[in-house]
Amino acid sequence: METIGNPWLWAGFGGLVVIALLVDLVLMRHGGAHKVTFKEAMWWSLGWIALAMAFNGGLWWYVNETAGFVEANRVGLEFLTGYLVEKALAVDNIFVFLMVMTYFAVPEEQRQRVLVIGILGAIVLRSILIFAGAALLAKFHWLLYLFGAFLLLTGIKMWFAAGKEPDLEKNPALRWMRNHLKLTDGYRGAALSVRENGVRWFTPLFVVLVLIGVTDVIFAVDSIPAIFAITSDPFIVLTSNVFAVLGLRAMFFLLAGMADRFHLLPYGLAVVLGFIGTKMLLIDVYKIPVPWALGTVALILGVTVALSLARPAKPDAMG
Repeated sequence: METIGNPWLWAGFGGLVVIALLVDLVLMRHGGAHKVTFKEAMWWSLGWIALAMAFNGGLWWYVNETAGFVEANRVGLEFLTGYLVEKALAVDNIFVFLMVMTYFAVPEEQRQRVLVIGILGAIVLRSILIFAGAALLAKFHWLLYLFGAFLLLTGIKMWFAAGKEPDLEKNPALRWMRNHLKLTDGYRGAALSVRENGVRWFTPLFVVLVLIGVTDVIFAVDSIPAIFAITSDPFIVLTSNVFAVLGLRAMFFLLAGMADRFHLLPYGLAVVLGFIGTKMLLIDVYKIPVPWALGTVALILGVTVALSLARPAKPDAMG
């Protein structure tokens, strides 16, 4: 598989992610278990976005020095487009996280821990899927058409599911846990399980973590093919993906009280997936330039957000 990534770039990226996660975790622990304010979440969100843009700037500079201006622009635009697509799809991911935590009434002070574990799991899972996907695409070009059709169908399904609350009671993972595990009635602090009278019981926090993990898998299967429509370079795919995921925790607290204000966003995401799926299906007929793809995705999301703010959802539509 062709990639701009060399051992030095991979090492630099890995080191940057580890340092960023450690800083995030240390500062979170320093603040103790607490309810994250809107202001705190906003600053963290801006910080993660700034870090991603700084990485893209450093990557552009490196490629410009080693391969020239044109190649640097291509790489920079591919990273930016991939990052925007993954960031947008992460918003839908966040709304599901919010629904799960609200359903199980997760205490505010425990939500950070759930999100951190979920993000770490998402990074590991996406790394595995991205390398597997890149290896398969390098050998079987026709998989691009399969991915494209999958994204197009996913976009259509998302469009018709928009505005409808998923029924957690029908979730197979939740039903399995309720049928096979002993679950406590309430939370036991930060414990995932407790032993009472010689019997192992699992807390609602454990159930929430499992459902968050299942959600990570589902959204990874949706979002990773989307970025392969932008570039097949595993270095750009993974770095843009990981930087989008790193900001999930801050974005969750930023959007937690604003979900209803972006009620039309799922429709915009459905159109984005349909566009990317179509782009992938047409790749051997006409390759849509990356700047056009970036502009189209940004326009769709911008129009959707603007319409959501201009036409607030009716009280009965917000459930």
